[in-house]
Amino acid sequence: MNIFITGGNGQVGFELQRQFAPFGTILAPTRQELDLTNAEAVDAYLAKHQPGLILNAAAYTTVDKAESEPQQAKRLNAELPAQLAEYAAKQGIPLVHYSTDYVYPGNGETPWQEDSPTGPLSVYGQTKLEGDNAIAESGANYLIFRTSWVYAARGHNFMKTMLRLGRERDALNIVDDQIGAPTPARLIAQVTALAFTPHASHFTPHVISGVYHLAPRGETSWHGFACEVFKQAGKQAGKLDEELTIQAGRVSGIPTSDYPTPAQRPLNSRMALNKLENALGIIMPTWQSQLALTLQEYCEE
Repeated sequence: MNIFITGGNGQVGFELQRQFAPFGTILAPTRQELDLTNAEAVDAYLAKHQPGLILNAAAYTTVDKAESEPQQAKRLNAELPAQLAEYAAKQGIPLVHYSTDYVYPGNGETPWQEDSPTGPLSVYGQTKLEGDNAIAESGANYLIFRTSWVYAARGHNFMKTMLRLGRERDALNIVDDQIGAPTPARLIAQVTALAFTPHASHFTPHVISGVYHLAPRGETSWHGFACEVFKQAGKQAGKLDEELTIQAGRVSGIPTSDYPTPAQRPLNSRMALNKLENALGIIMPTWQSQLALTLQEYCEE
C-alpha cells in the first residue's frame, strides 16, 4: 500500500517517513519530483499512485514572509489541503493534516480547547485555518493535529538556532511573554502512528475524525525554552561539535514589543491535551523530557 507524505524533506515529513516505513511503500516526492503549488500536477500524481493514506506535512511556514506572499501561503496552507481532502473523500481513504496554534487569537492564559473560537493574527494563521476548515467540510475521514513550536535534530528550528548562537555569543535577548509547548517532530510522527492500525490494504483510524491538539505537557516561553536548551546542552559536554560560550546569567527575557516582526505572534499558545490523551489512552510526555531526547539525537548525528 502506498503512503503519500507531502513535505517529506521537512522536519515532520522526515519523521513520518521513519515512523511509517514498516507499514507500506512511502511516497515522499521532492519539490523537483512534484510541485505542490501546481494543482494539476498534484491531481496527476494522486491518480498515478493511488495512495491508501495521505499524511500532509507540507506547509508554507515562513510566518513573516507570508505577510508579503499571501497567495503562495494560501496555495500550500489552504488550497492544497482542500485538494487532498477532496481526493481522500472520493477514494474513501484517511487524511492526516498538521495545523498550528496560530489559528487561535492568543489572548488570555487559559489553554485553548479544540472547539475554542479561532482568530488568527497573521496571514500564516489565517491560511492554516482555511485549510483546516476545508478539510472539515470535505466529507473525508480526517485527523487534524494542531501542534506548536515544532523543532527537531535536523532542519532549521529554534533549538538549533540557540545552539549556534550559544557558540557565537556570550549574551542573548529572547522573547519571554509568548507561552507554549515546544514540540519535537519525532513526537508528532509517533502520535500519528498510534492513531492508526495498519492492514495489508488499508489503514483503520483509532479515533473519530476531528481536530486534536498534539504537543507535550507543560508550558514555557521562548526564553524558558532557550534557557533549558543551554542547561541540557551543558550536560552534553564533549558531545557537541563546539562547546557553548553563552553565560547562564546572560540570557535575558524581553517582551514581544521589543522584538517587532512583520507578522503578529499569539502570546498564549497553550493547548489542552485531554481530547487527544483520552482518545488514544496515552499521557503526553513533558516538553523537557522531549528536548533531552532531541538533543541526544542531535549530538549523535
